[in-house]
Amino acid sequence: MSILADVSHMYADPMLLRRQYANDKNLRIRQDIHAHYSVPAVHFPQWVLSRLVWRGDERILDIGCGDGSYYPVIRDQLPGTHYIGIDIEPGMLENHAGRRAASGTCIGAGDALHLPFTDSSFDVVMMNHMLYHIADIASVLDEARRVLKSDGVLIASTNSAESLHELNARYRRAITLLSSPGKIQSGSLAVPRSSFTLENGAVLLGRHFYAVVRHDLPGALVFRHVEPVMEYLSTWRSMRETSLPPNVCWDDVMMVMREQFSRIIAHFGELVISKLAGVLIASDRGGFINEYVRYLEHDLP
Repeated sequence: MSILADVSHMYADPMLLRRQYANDKNLRIRQDIHAHYSVPAVHFPQWVLSRLVWRGDERILDIGCGDGSYYPVIRDQLPGTHYIGIDIEPGMLENHAGRRAASGTCIGAGDALHLPFTDSSFDVVMMNHMLYHIADIASVLDEARRVLKSDGVLIASTNSAESLHELNARYRRAITLLSSPGKIQSGSLAVPRSSFTLENGAVLLGRHFYAVVRHDLPGALVFRHVEPVMEYLSTWRSMRETSLPPNVCWDDVMMVMREQFSRIIAHFGELVISKLAGVLIASDRGGFINEYVRYLEHDLP
């Protein structure tokens, strides 16, 4: 396996993922920073859910639900739905708001590869910002399709491959500056490459569903002080530190990045990090594709 292939699978490395998601601390840091420093300010879970026209009585399966960031929106705007949230890491579920909910909600540990549900039992399956953590995406999508009703809808939010480009570029630059001349290998400068992005996600979903639609939400993180961006970078440590070149330590990389970002903020008054997230919605005959499928069935002999 090539160096790039190794790096591209860092998102799916079980040990790295277990360290990253032993609890919801890192996830909450990133969520809070996106909530406070995003321009324009958009409530992302609310935006994602608004891409779908809801009846209001759907059975929803939230796979990889984590701390339940979508749950408050669902309960507030869709109180008649039935929600089940699962995550493979029990520690991620400790602060899920649904754990304290009454009827219509169920939260528990579960594996996306082996869903403990009967065929055709859900109207909506959500897999938000989690498919890039999966080594065998095809099998997970097969499972999701199995538990969806024939007119069910899959919702899968993710990031662009180019999102946070400025952070990754400065990260590579810091490693270069700290490496011995002539000793650094090209693979050492690579950052984890996502296996499920806005760019390739439609193709991957299209192998399992009749139709896929993509919705993009471009924006930026704007920092006027260096501490929040350094706090954001701290959440990368468990996923990236092990891939650093020999004799390059994480704390030194962060020191160089702090210096770079401090100079940018001092000169321009702010640090702007471009980002692009979005959602892919897939279905065989439901949601956005329902009327077209009904037209074909009625029109064709």
